[in-house]
Amino acid sequence: MPLKRDDSGRRWVEMEFLVPGTPEQVWQAIATGPGMSAWFTTTHIEERVGGAISFDFGDENCGADVSSGQVTTWDPPVRLEYEEYGWNGDAPPVATEVTITARSGDRCVVRMVHTMVTDKDEWDDEIESFETGWPGFFEILKIYLANFAGAQAATIRASATHHDGERQAWSKMTTALDLGAANVGDRIEISGDAPRLAGRVERIHQDGISREVMMRIDQPSQGIAVVGACTVGDEGRVMASIYLYGSDATDVAAAEQPKWTAWLRGLLEGDPVST
Repeated sequence: MPLKRDDSGRRWVEMEFLVPGTPEQVWQAIATGPGMSAWFTTTHIEERVGGAISFDFGDENCGADVSSGQVTTWDPPVRLEYEEYGWNGDAPPVATEVTITARSGDRCVVRMVHTMVTDKDEWDDEIESFETGWPGFFEILKIYLANFAGAQAATIRASATHHDGERQAWSKMTTALDLGAANVGDRIEISGDAPRLAGRVERIHQDGISREVMMRIDQPSQGIAVVGACTVGDEGRVMASIYLYGSDATDVAAAEQPKWTAWLRGLLEGDPVST
């Protein structure tokens, strides 16, 4: 839905997503630190009104590294509200409201509203970026809830920049990963110099802001892999986020993390590759 505003200076975007799971399962996934870390980014939440909340995106994100704030409503398993401060330089605070509504067949509608109060139109693009950023993550959430809800989770994150820009960076990475001509439903098994990765392509997305391919993987372990690219300044940045689930997730992530970091930087930045 487009950005909305009223005469008070309130500006907001709102979204709804239908996801599998009971309200309790969905709450665990979207309102707790371990739950959100399993499909979004490293998240810490003190589960109470007044508790601290933070999202650590690290250098793989095309934007701020860490966003923090405070929980303002805590009503499990129905409603979570929080405010974020300093999430983008001198941006005004953003208030987020998340509600969960049960539907038949163990499904839920998750409604998200992001609100900012300001008289400056310059922040409109930032508010709208919330609306464009969430759909890809909710596709990850759907797979997580359908197949891995509550499982032990660990994440591999790696990124690299390329001075020739996003298009060239994306082409270089997808060619090396044999994803350049991939279609949804294809089975991909990556070999050669790249770290091992095998699974089925679930989503391919490209627009004027970013590009990404999402796979449900079974190598190096069960999970979800997302590789993407965006523009930061005058450079292209590529990212790999690999969510692993199961009793071996932590050990596998620890072993594979340095391989992905070294490989991406070697591919795009010319650093020596050691996998």
